[in-house]
Amino acid sequence: MAKRAIALAGGGPAAPLHIGALEYLSEQGIRFDQREDVWALSCIGAWVGVIYNQSDRGRELDQTKAFFRERVFRDDVSYSRFPINSVFGPDLVALSRAATGFLVDIGNYRNLVLPDKMTEAVVEFARFLGDQSRWNQGDLSKVALECLAANPFVRFATSFMYLSNLTGLSKIYYKDSSFLQSIKFERLREDDKPFIYFNAFNLDTKEINLFSNRQPPGSNSANAPGQRSGLQKYGEANAESLCACSALPYIEETVKFESGPEYCEGALVDTVNFKDLLEDHEDLDEIWVSRIVNYKEIRAPKNIYDALGNLCMLFAATVGDDDVKLFKYHARLDRDPPWAGQIIEIDYGAGANFDWNYTNFDHAFKAGRDAAEQTYIKYKEGYYKREAEEQRNRWQVACNKLQQFKWS
Repeated sequence: MAKRAIALAGGGPAAPLHIGALEYLSEQGIRFDQREDVWALSCIGAWVGVIYNQSDRGRELDQTKAFFRERVFRDDVSYSRFPINSVFGPDLVALSRAATGFLVDIGNYRNLVLPDKMTEAVVEFARFLGDQSRWNQGDLSKVALECLAANPFVRFATSFMYLSNLTGLSKIYYKDSSFLQSIKFERLREDDKPFIYFNAFNLDTKEINLFSNRQPPGSNSANAPGQRSGLQKYGEANAESLCACSALPYIEETVKFESGPEYCEGALVDTVNFKDLLEDHEDLDEIWVSRIVNYKEIRAPKNIYDALGNLCMLFAATVGDDDVKLFKYHARLDRDPPWAGQIIEIDYGAGANFDWNYTNFDHAFKAGRDAAEQTYIKYKEGYYKREAEEQRNRWQVACNKLQQFKWS
């Protein structure tokens, strides 16, 4: 039986694409549940992989689908005037502390009243009124901005909003919450489970750290969890590290570990989390890639919510695409001998949008199944085997030419 890896990348509301694809592949006998198999995960892909692998045997897909649809997404009527999923809750304690801390800090009252700037704003506004050639929307916006910037009350309110001690609009890591308590992380460490790992960005050391359900063969469990050097690179996959894995900057607060480091999402640095895949699991036969953020999903924003979605989706889509191309290059060319396995990437196209509602869930789930079906047809026809062979041949020809050039 083939030894497989599945790479589930980030993409927030597009998570049902993962689930739909996993369901279709499972129906075709393409599963990733052997102990020798690997789940390489990031952001929402980590949540899908963890929920799937902690579910009851034989009910993984049903329970994963129910978990996200019922506990994360919202019904369409509720979502229509509250476009936030069910787990991005406000951190009321942090909000209270930040507000109190800001209000009692005398330093926050400095530089509020700037007479020279107020005078300049008044003079500039008078010039604007007296010069009809400047009566256009662009100049009006500029004058209004400078007037607001000089107003002491606006300055205080703006600094209160943006400079308080908060690191995100919401928080997901509440270690005692029923939501996190419902995830059975201990099941991930059962002997028959595949190797499961995901990433997060360490804000103290400025590098990606990896977290897993166990150490790979040859690792040294005596080293400190989470470190990137040495034989052990994997910290423990638990509620703390899973929340850190998906702490999207600005949207979610960073996660401060009890052991010290502070983390945010790692998918924006390593989208598909390939960095250590072949290094630790070089005998893989197949690597299936489910990269759910696609530039075809990007749409002209109709509101601030859409614009915020585009902020991360635009570059995540192109970075993820480049990650896959680079991985193919390094797997074929930078290894001696080149890795001989297949890389099968599921092409979702415009499979989902940024909405956390039931309509998008159902649409994306079906799109995931459809995309997996098209990919499976190409897989059975030997497309990816031929692609791998053609790539190896092309790169070998390039290497030979380079070698001839060196000796000429």
